[in-house]
Amino acid sequence: MKTELLIITALESELKRAALPSSVEIVYSGIGKINAAITSLNAIQQFSPKRIINFGTVGKINPDLHGLLEIGKVIQRDMDAEPLAPRGSTPFCPRPQEYLSTGQFLCGSGDSFVTGRDPWLLSQGVDVVDMELYAIAAIAYDHHIPWQSFKYITDDANENSGDDWQSKVHHGQELFLEKLMQMID
Repeated sequence: MKTELLIITALESELKRAALPSSVEIVYSGIGKINAAITSLNAIQQFSPKRIINFGTVGKINPDLHGLLEIGKVIQRDMDAEPLAPRGSTPFCPRPQEYLSTGQFLCGSGDSFVTGRDPWLLSQGVDVVDMELYAIAAIAYDHHIPWQSFKYITDDANENSGDDWQSKVHHGQELFLEKLMQMID
């Protein structure tokens, strides 16, 4: 089965399938880079998409941001193999250490829920943090499929993040649907 556009979202609580136009396919990856990688590979095999859009929730590092953002670059925030390579870089890996798209914001992706200040994130200029995008972007890159990512800020990546995320996880759906309709019209 082929599709023009495939949406990859971690959880249905972030974006309900029933809210999407019938012409748009969506898969739910679950949380984390491993789940996102496996789901992305399987979805590419199943749907042969011409474009992948990731939608999800993020914690903000940049205090001036709010609402729905389009991500322009994603890096790994949890790859730490020093002294073999600087933090964020996978040693002995020929793949890119960052993936670029059309937005303007920088997302640091990793397999931890950020609940405190991390000076490294600030030094890299990270705007927001998530747990899936790096894997999705890497798989899309390997398959020569353009990708975009839209992230809704639910929390301040601090000690209150868990509660804030749970109460706001579904708040970005309407904003994303407005953006999606503009893109497919």
